[in-house]
Amino acid sequence: MGYFRIMAAIPGFFLSSFFFMLLWGVIAPKISVDSISYVTSMLITITLWIAVAPLAAVGRRK
Repeated sequence: MGYFRIMAAIPGFFLSSFFFMLLWGVIAPKISVDSISYVTSMLITITLWIAVAPLAAVGRRK
């Protein structure tokens, strides 16, 4: 069943990256930083997912 959970998470990854890019575009001018591209938002999203996934797994076990 783990394989199907990974496959189900793929659309969520792309949507999360897209929403992150859109929200960053709204916030960036207010804090005087450049906006980011979709590829950069994908990199940030996967980094956050890799950092949070072990914490979520441990939290689910307890």
